[in-house]
Amino acid sequence: MIDFKQPYPSSRSPVCAANLVASSQPLAVQAGVDAMRRGGNAVDAALTTAIALTVVEPNNNGLGSDAFAILWDGKELAGLNASGRSPAGWTRKRFADHEVMPSLGWDSVTVPGAVSAWVALSDRYGTLAFQDLFEPAIRYARDGFQVGPKTALYWQLAATAYIEYPDFADHFLPAPTAGQKFRRPDLAKTLEAIATTHGSTFYQGELAEQIHRASVAAGGALRKSDLENHSADWVTPTRQAYRHVALHEIPPNGQGLAAQIALAILAHFDPPELDDAAGIHLQIEAMKIAIRAAFEHFADPAAMRISPEELLGADSIARAASMIGKQASTPAPVALPVSHDTVYLTAADASGMMVSFIQSNYKGFGSGIVIPDTGIAMQNRGCGFVLDAAHPNCVGPSKRPYHTIIPGFVTENDAPRMSFGVMGGYMQHQGHVQMIHRIFDHGQNPQAASDAPRWHVHPDYSVALEKGFTTDVAEALTERGHNVRFEPFEGTFGGAQLILKTDDGYIGGSDHRKEGLAAGF
Repeated sequence: MIDFKQPYPSSRSPVCAANLVASSQPLAVQAGVDAMRRGGNAVDAALTTAIALTVVEPNNNGLGSDAFAILWDGKELAGLNASGRSPAGWTRKRFADHEVMPSLGWDSVTVPGAVSAWVALSDRYGTLAFQDLFEPAIRYARDGFQVGPKTALYWQLAATAYIEYPDFADHFLPAPTAGQKFRRPDLAKTLEAIATTHGSTFYQGELAEQIHRASVAAGGALRKSDLENHSADWVTPTRQAYRHVALHEIPPNGQGLAAQIALAILAHFDPPELDDAAGIHLQIEAMKIAIRAAFEHFADPAAMRISPEELLGADSIARAASMIGKQASTPAPVALPVSHDTVYLTAADASGMMVSFIQSNYKGFGSGIVIPDTGIAMQNRGCGFVLDAAHPNCVGPSKRPYHTIIPGFVTENDAPRMSFGVMGGYMQHQGHVQMIHRIFDHGQNPQAASDAPRWHVHPDYSVALEKGFTTDVAEALTERGHNVRFEPFEGTFGGAQLILKTDDGYIGGSDHRKEGLAAGF
């Protein structure tokens, strides 16, 4: 039984419909809904939304992004890892004079995988012509779109971060204000080229040549051969039972396995009460164990020394659960780079197809590198590597870095139940745990679960609480030994988008911390 009460302050209601799209930007959501009205399925809607998001929310994603997806095709789950690899020229020696991986410039740029994700998903599951998926994005890029208020805020904040990158300034500055129309004519031409070549220009054709030339001219290591050798890989999502449901995630190099580790630990306890200090303590402690596992072990699957199956092994999970007491644990902090800048979307249609999709620049607009005359802003996902030669996530040639972006999917009795995600870098696996707890332990509807205040474990294991928790909860957590503070910045707590399947259709929720919505028909 889904509880339709709205116990947290919100101006939003859950959206009920037979066909739904939920994402962080309303123009992109509308594009996805329109794709289904034109006869497209949930994959067509998801891709149309994703492509539009590269235009209207560039502070979080773009043509230079990576992407992942999990979908239910009507019969089974499928996963897609379209994250790109490092340039073949990225030897350990190249970064010998660095203490940490660069976060900007060509030495942070890995091969973008988002375009390959669009091609792979459309070819395998789409019903609309590939070119048709680009029409709204091309129109917004060519004719302009009014910039949303949250997008404008982060766009303006980013303006000084890329001051040393003139190609960025030529394309993205001056930063627009909320409601101001912004045109991206270079990007419109690039989108048209990708649409008409079925993506091949990006990896084998003229766009690949332009990326190659820009890298060579600036001393970067990325080459056309790196683009040509890229592949988006179909994978089997990892599955972890949690009470009466199961959470499915893309296996590493993503961090989704951490959410599964935390839930496997929590399954050893009775369901925590809502917004109760003892329950939050239990969830935080389980999450800290999972975070430590992610920091120590997650990497390109070819480089991992411990498999996901071993990390989810029943004996090791039981031992971890037995170690949780009434007081906070104090593991030594370990550091992997994290970010907060991503777009997530989900779509579902009346036939039963459900899609969980995520794409990201990594940090803000990415590396600061914009390929001249194309509008392609290159991601800085390379700074997800580390420089410790003993770590499985150490930088190396043609290697996928540790990824924070994760699409989530829940099944019940081997049938689809929820496609969801919580964008926001390091918040994502923590958000997955909190959404599942609220919806499947306590029956909250997706919008209420999204509206609820969140906790956030930082990389140093201190705990941020969002406004909405009481001071009594903060004091009780402090008494248990947690380093607790209230965090005013909403970006710390991510942005959820959720579609829950019911007997009669779907219920969607969209995070008030973003400017998007859930919409359908």
